[in-house]
Parts: sequence; C-alpha cells; structure tokens
Amino acid sequence: MIRKIIHIDMDAFFASIEQRDNPGLRGKPVAVGGSSDRGVVAAASYEARVFGVHSAMPSKIAARKCPGLIFVKARFDVYKADSAKIMDIFWDYTDLVEPLSIDEAFLDVTSNKKGIPSATLIAREIKERIREKTGLTASAGISINKFLAKIASDEDKPNGLFVIKPDEVMDFIGRLAVDDFFGVGPRTAQKMHDLGLFKGEDLRNADLQMLIRNFGKAGIFFHQIANGIDERPVRPHRERKSVGIENTFHEDIATRDEMLTQLEKLEKGLWERIKKHGAFGKTVTLKVKYNDFDQITRSHSSSEPFVNPGQLVSVVKDLLNLANPEKPVRLLGISVSNFPPREDSGPLQLTIDFD
Repeated sequence: MIRKIIHIDMDAFFASIEQRDNPGLRGKPVAVGGSSDRGVVAAASYEARVFGVHSAMPSKIAARKCPGLIFVKARFDVYKADSAKIMDIFWDYTDLVEPLSIDEAFLDVTSNKKGIPSATLIAREIKERIREKTGLTASAGISINKFLAKIASDEDKPNGLFVIKPDEVMDFIGRLAVDDFFGVGPRTAQKMHDLGLFKGEDLRNADLQMLIRNFGKAGIFFHQIANGIDERPVRPHRERKSVGIENTFHEDIATRDEMLTQLEKLEKGLWERIKKHGAFGKTVTLKVKYNDFDQITRSHSSSEPFVNPGQLVSVVKDLLNLANPEKPVRLLGISVSNFPPREDSGPLQLTIDFD
C-alpha cells in the first residue's frame, strides 16, 4: 500500500504569533529573542528573512543585516499554548502524529479517523482549522514518505500546500539539489560536489560502494532516498534522550561563587522539568562554554536514577570541580540522561537555549 504522509510546518511560528498579537508589528521585520550584543535570534518574520536574518543568528549580526529589525522578547507560554491547539487538531485525523518540534509534525493519514480518501483534502482542512483556531498560517507537504513530505512543505512557503504524487517522485528527486537532501549539511554537500554529485539523479546513478566508502552508512541512506525509498514510520512517541536546561549570561562570569549561584538557579529549573516529565536519569552532564566559545562537558553516571534534588546539587558541584573553569564563562547548562527503560517514554524533550 502506498502511504500518505503529511508534513505540517508552521510559518515563522514565534514571530507570526507576535505579529498576530501586536498589530503594530504586522508587515515589519521582527526577530524573537534578545537584542543585546550577546543575544540570539530565536525566530524571524518573513519580512526579516528577506534581509538574511534567521534563527540562531547572533542578534548583533541580525541588527546589522536589517537596521529596522524589531526585537521582541520570547513568550514561551503563549507559543506552547498555540502549539497544543495545533497538535489537538492533528490528533482529530490520525493517531500517527510525530511532533518534530513545537511547530511541526508528520502525520500518517493512509488510514485516517475521518475516512477522507485524499491526503491533500486532509492537509487543506487542517490548514483551514489552524487558521480559524489560532489566526496563524501553516505550510503542508504531502507525499509517499517522510523525506518527500518534509521537502514538499518547504516548496511553497508561507501558507503553502505542495504535493509530490507517486508518479512524480522519481522526476522530482532527480532534479533536487543534493544540498536539499535530509542529512546533507554544507560539508557533506561540498564533498558530494567534489565527487561530481549535484542532483538527486547523480546520487541515484552513483555506485553504492563508492557512497559507502565516502559517507559510511549515510551513503546507503542517501542512495535509498535518491531512489524514492524511505520506509521510516511516523512514530507517535519517540524515546526521550535527555532533559536539560542552560543559560547564556548577559555578562561573562569568572568566579566559582558566581557559577555556583547560576547553577543553583539552573538546578531548580531542571528539577521542575524532571518532575514534570518523570525523567529520572542515571547520568548528569554539566556543560560549560567559555567567552572564547570553547566548550567542555563533564558527566557523572550512577547505577540508579537520581530521584531527589539533593543528589543533583551534590553531583553538579563535583562536576564543576572537574571542569575547573579557568576562563570567563558565557554559558552553563545541566542535563540528565540515561533513562531506565519504560513502556511509554513520552515525547522527545528538547533543550532550548535563548538569551
């Protein structure tokens, strides 16, 4: 049976929410995030993207690229509330919903709760319901597998709907630049170019053993998707790998006392997340990023999960001694991982770092 996979991706989610809630921001270049020299852009409106502003860009560079850029402080409680409304809409159509982040998800609607035979009609209906419920727009990609559905959702942004039909798959992939393939970053793309691989058709016709020699197991994956093969299922629950919290400071901190004070704040926040998600892990990791952007991590593992905040505090202090930071520090982070197996590990918990 040919699968029907939809990828829904909200359009400039954080920035669009800010423009929705503040009419004075509509039509203007907006960046969500800190505006200080140490700030980072969490999201950019389409008006800002025209100037080359994008997420994860230092705010200082973003302001230089777009002199009229308006910085807005992030409101995560609002974003999460809108995300919950959107995810509830997805669940009305199928139980096979795999959230990738707060603002995007895969849906397998091969068999769906409403008995709608067309994935395109389902996607269009979902987009309309999102607009009615939240006042926001989403883009949808529809195809026979996850790789193609995700590629398709980027084809007609914003507020787009793009379908790659089964009989169009091979032609579409053949024309697709290898730079746009899932898992192909700038370095891998350059390596492919050096090997004479520029389009999906080149990958498709390439010798499999040559791809394996140059890219390892990823070479097999690249060859498969170049041939339209992607059997990855839509997984409604993904195993949680870690729960973490971190903070980038407005000014570097240099003394142990300052670090301990900041770590105490992080420990309290992390413990609330641990309790909320029932994520009691056996490994604690301390992350330290210096003012020159060098970064180290130090970890401690126990035979049993850490089940009270006192254990966490003691371990983090010991890890700070092991880290022995001798340079000013711009970021500290703590995470727990190595969770005991359980029947339902819940959704993947992401660490988000904003100034």
